[in-house]
Amino acid sequence: MSATPTRRMIGVMLLIPLIAALALAAFAWPAARVAPHEVPVGVAGPASATAPLQQGFERRPDAFEVHRYDDEAAARAAIADRDIYGAVVATPRGPHLLTASAASPAVAQLLRDAMTAQAPEGTEAQVTDVVATPAGDPRGSALGASMLPLALAGVATGALVSLLALRGVRAVGALFGAAALAGLTATALAHSWLDVIAGNWWAEAGVFALAVLAAGSTVAGLAALLGRPGIGLGAMLMVLVGNPLSGVSSAPELLPESVGPLGQWLPPGASGSLLRSVAFFDGNAALGPALVLGLWAALGLAAVTAGARRAVPAPEGPETPSPAMRPARAA
Repeated sequence: MSATPTRRMIGVMLLIPLIAALALAAFAWPAARVAPHEVPVGVAGPASATAPLQQGFERRPDAFEVHRYDDEAAARAAIADRDIYGAVVATPRGPHLLTASAASPAVAQLLRDAMTAQAPEGTEAQVTDVVATPAGDPRGSALGASMLPLALAGVATGALVSLLALRGVRAVGALFGAAALAGLTATALAHSWLDVIAGNWWAEAGVFALAVLAAGSTVAGLAALLGRPGIGLGAMLMVLVGNPLSGVSSAPELLPESVGPLGQWLPPGASGSLLRSVAFFDGNAALGPALVLGLWAALGLAAVTAGARRAVPAPEGPETPSPAMRPARAA
């Protein structure tokens, strides 16, 4: 057995455990460290009545970011605007918890547990889900599971554009066309068939398409600049980093504090936040994640264009005829 195949065999044996360790760390570490970090919540009512409620949230340092509202209507408006995940309203009959499971079922459950723990023994806390998840996805699990297929679709789009050697206008056209068709297909499945999202159909299709375009353009752009290694780098960025840090299955504020905000600057995290805003909150708080996705798409497309220009060979000078083709001189 020659040295080269032996080295390749050893390389495979060492590389696969490394990839498995990276994947396990990327997906398992955030899930194992789920805890609230500055989760925005509200208390509503007279200051004298809401003081004990606010103190209840502040018993866990840095877990909640408490906002005060004059009444229940103001708290409901803040939830609908995605300023807060929920609020506790002081009423004559006791605290009334407002949640928004469509924003994050995990945070809604966290608030219910906190409310139950503070309620006097033998009493049942009053809870109202202001913005609920649709009947087709009561636990919000389907929405969380949709981000990985979107990331994979984007990676596949960018990889195919690169491997098929599409350049310039053809590469850009393939990225836009594939993203648009993927958006229509995903919306038909998630909205029309599974009933797991409930917003404007065409707006949701635009979100899905923009998510695939941002991921696909990034992979294709990295491949245009770095060659085939760029495909692997883009895939790792979208799948091994962006997907577990997206916070879609929980909430960005429930991820480890050092990486929660980072995930919202990557396409999977921005896609999840944008889809929630469009599907359940009439587009409120959609501008930020839309700009993030647009920036990734623009940078990726610019890299694809730049790579195509570098790949164009320089024009050759006039070909010098070979001696055999030169006309014979007169004797």
